[in-house]
Amino acid sequence: MIRMPRFSYVGARSIAEAAARLAEAPTETMLLAGGTDLLPNMKRRQQVPRVVVGLRQIEELHGARAAGGGFTIGAMTSLTDLANDPRVRAACPGLWEAVTHVATPHLRNMATLGGNLCLDTRCTYYDQSYEWRKAINFCMKKDGNTCWVATSSPRCLAVSSTDTAPMLQALGARVRLVSTAGARELAVADLFQNDGIAYLTRRPDEILTHITVPDQAGWRSTYVKLRRRGAFDFPVASVAAAAKLDVGGRVEDVRLVLGAVASRPLGVNRARELLQGQELTDETIAAVADAAFPLGKPMDNTDYELVWRKKMIRPLVKTALRTLGTGVG
Repeated sequence: MIRMPRFSYVGARSIAEAAARLAEAPTETMLLAGGTDLLPNMKRRQQVPRVVVGLRQIEELHGARAAGGGFTIGAMTSLTDLANDPRVRAACPGLWEAVTHVATPHLRNMATLGGNLCLDTRCTYYDQSYEWRKAINFCMKKDGNTCWVATSSPRCLAVSSTDTAPMLQALGARVRLVSTAGARELAVADLFQNDGIAYLTRRPDEILTHITVPDQAGWRSTYVKLRRRGAFDFPVASVAAAAKLDVGGRVEDVRLVLGAVASRPLGVNRARELLQGQELTDETIAAVADAAFPLGKPMDNTDYELVWRKKMIRPLVKTALRTLGTGVG
């Protein structure tokens, strides 16, 4: 049995209370949502907060409500509740697919949308017991100085493994961050940066409270995930895609995002340039897949060989765009 480190627990009953507690010592305090990521990390001593602030009792952080033709979703909404919401499935099939691809039903009962968005980056050399990591003199992400994935790298190369972040980015979603200093909103795309340690732009004193998905009328979306097993496993490569097509089947707008091939979700900006005004044919889809291929630079930090994960970017992009073209997603 791996025991938890000692810590103090605070069950906040309002966003204001949680923000105040976090502001007291932001570098020594962590937020507890569903606990499916934080608690195992604490057992392995990857994260050792002195204070844990629980958010489960804050009612306004739960549930999805219609807003401006889209949805505003509380960060504490469980993935199971999202998967079971017929409005979400009808309006955002890609988000529904991403949510149902996370872990197992038992974990989705506990895991939250906000928690999955802020999911810690993963690495073969990081996601181990304390004793295992100590035997290699730790790693750059925690307690050490060397990134064992690439020993000459000046930054940590741990990989982003969230399923919902690439899809929300493709849907043009925004997040609300709250602290004692006030609130701010930013696009999901701006919530992340390509650094395995500092992978979030959320400040240590901020709480991610809500996710807003804009009106998806006329948009199609889908999520494609590569993993060893058909259930439970984290992605080793993924593609989130959303497109708006006119009545003739031509692309009016499109967003394509790669997941699990860097320390953040990667938007394929050339997808719009290549597809706008075009039909989703084999030729145009192949051109976008070719444009996406060099962006993803998988490293030897998770399951499967990095060369094969890299090769799978093209077929994953093609599958996602063909799904949008047929109107299934």
